[in-house]
Amino acid sequence: MLEEIYAHVLRRNPGEREFHQAVREVLESLPVVLERRPELCDGSLLDRLCEPERQVIFRVPWTDDAGRVHVNRGFRVEFNSALGPYKGGLRFHPTVNLDIVKFLAFEQTFKNALTGMPIGGGKGGSDFDPKGRSDAEVMRFCQSFMTELQRHIGEHTDVPAGDTGVGAREIGYLFGQYRRITNRFEAGVLTGKGVGWGGSHARPEATGYGLVVFTAEMLRARDLELDGMRVVVSGSGNVAIHAAEKAAASGATVVACSDSGGCVVDEDGLDLDLLKQVKLKDRARLSAYAEQRGGAAEYREGGRVWDVACDVALPCATQNELDEDAAKTLVGNGVRVVAEGANMPTTPDAVRALRAADVLFAPGKAANAGGVATSALEMQQNASRTLWTFEKTEDRLTEIMKHIHHTCHDTAERYGRPGDYVAGANIAGFELVGESMQAQGVI
Repeated sequence: MLEEIYAHVLRRNPGEREFHQAVREVLESLPVVLERRPELCDGSLLDRLCEPERQVIFRVPWTDDAGRVHVNRGFRVEFNSALGPYKGGLRFHPTVNLDIVKFLAFEQTFKNALTGMPIGGGKGGSDFDPKGRSDAEVMRFCQSFMTELQRHIGEHTDVPAGDTGVGAREIGYLFGQYRRITNRFEAGVLTGKGVGWGGSHARPEATGYGLVVFTAEMLRARDLELDGMRVVVSGSGNVAIHAAEKAAASGATVVACSDSGGCVVDEDGLDLDLLKQVKLKDRARLSAYAEQRGGAAEYREGGRVWDVACDVALPCATQNELDEDAAKTLVGNGVRVVAEGANMPTTPDAVRALRAADVLFAPGKAANAGGVATSALEMQQNASRTLWTFEKTEDRLTEIMKHIHHTCHDTAERYGRPGDYVAGANIAGFELVGESMQAQGVI
């Protein structure tokens, strides 16, 4: 039956490779559930689970600083609201299309379920590229984008956040336009806001910090500690930098990170203050980091972090960045743990290679859920008109990530798949969403 469901997904969504990949990965974990809980695996429920509740595509016209008119395409896929209002980020990047947004929204549905928070799954974005654009151009684009998006969102309906290409600047412009159009200061409609106007402490750090908490829990389950281990991180954006920061604070040595041009290797450990200055403030290339570090760091143009010997690898850049060849290189260099900070950055062949070598592997829907969990905490603070301290928010984030690890670990054991965090995450997320869908009838 599961093959029939998957074949139906292929026919209904031709050419959408990332979405196909995400659906297949979940379905491959469900045969054991089908045997034990057939009531959750009837064709109707699975059909509905693989079909978004709503898909919105719209035109986004905007004017650049020279007066030229550009037209981009906007997306919002509201995938599943069985557990609560749709929740998921907005991505601004030239590669964004319906396929990418659907796969992200599908993954988000299970990720959000694993947090234990009352939030459904959604995702959105545009093929707009904010790189190289002035603040005024980004503002005009965001205002045009929100002019349409505001018809479909609300604090009890759909709550977007940031993602790749959408940081504090973009969220500010989006929220301002929403407030202008609706004449309401509805703080809960967007998360990732500035702390001074409805945001939450620890939100920028949350995905990276949560990733490292989950990684540490995986190691602890095998009586190992992160302290003293060598770590490599792909990417050098918000998630990667804060994952590196949390890993270093836990006693690990983070020796490499990357961007689209190559990677930098710093055997003494990355200078995180300098990395933040170069990447988050100056928005420069990693080569500038190596130049400012003098002879302490080596920049490898076109290089891969996967070629650097490590105990822990954290892919934090983009989907399908870690392929089978890279996985085998990591295994050959003695990697013990791979945990996904990005969404689906590891190809299916790479996952199989890592599992065959008994490498602990954590899928993104579990390991990088800290970001959306803290967004839900931001919604909670907005609803009560309060602001928690950084320490309280980080403590709650840590509790949630430990809960997710416990859920995935115990679910895998309960279904006879000990140590298989992919199966644990997929099955646990599916049970939570499936039970809610079944209780609410055929809708």
